[in-house]
This record gives sequence, C-alpha cells and structure tokens, in this order.
Amino acid sequence: MPLSEQEQRLLDEMERHLMQNDADVVSAQRDGRSLSYRNIVYGTLLVLVGIGGLLAGVVSQLVIIGVLGFVAMLAGVILAVTPSRNGLTKQKKESTPKGSGSGTSFMDRMNDRWDRRQGER
Repeated sequence: MPLSEQEQRLLDEMERHLMQNDADVVSAQRDGRSLSYRNIVYGTLLVLVGIGGLLAGVVSQLVIIGVLGFVAMLAGVILAVTPSRNGLTKQKKESTPKGSGSGTSFMDRMNDRWDRRQGER
C-alpha cells in the first residue's frame, strides 16, 4: 500500500530535518562506523572477568587486585561501546541491494525493502 501525498511529504520533511540537525549521527552511519558484535562479546567477557577480579580483591582484601578488576571492567565497557570501521558483518553486506548507496533516496530504499518482503511471501 503506497503512502498518501501527505504521508510522503511528512516523511520527506522528517528526513530533511534529520539530515540538517543530526549531521553527526547521519555522517557516522555513512562512514560505516557501527558497533561490532565481536567487540561487544569481548567487552562483555572482559567486564565479567573484571567483576570477578573486583570481588576477589574485596574478599582477599588486596587493593591491587580490586583495582585491576575495576580497570578490566572499564576497559571492557570501552571496548564494547567503541564503534569499528568494519562493524557490518558479511551477511549484512551481502543482503544490501546493489542499488542502495548515497545516490538513492530514502524512499527508494524503503520501497526496495518492501518489494523484497512482499516477494518472500
């Protein structure tokens, strides 16, 4: 079901507003910078090791072990939330249509996605 004229204008206006006001967010998406699942997993594991070290430091009353555990937790959080250049997985890259890029409009990409979904049924 296509969008009405009013809905189309509203969507275009929202897109223009986003491009003007949130340029840093849009540019980060265009740069290909996104969260890496590998970094999230490694960061989470490092946080868990850090929690274990912090608890071990508290139980053994050795300050240095607790400090090292805290540093490990901090490093894990930083690793998990740091975007990477190669954040897209191979599967996501392959599923991206060849025509989508900076040259196609938002509505064209949405229409392509809709057509692909309707073709799957």
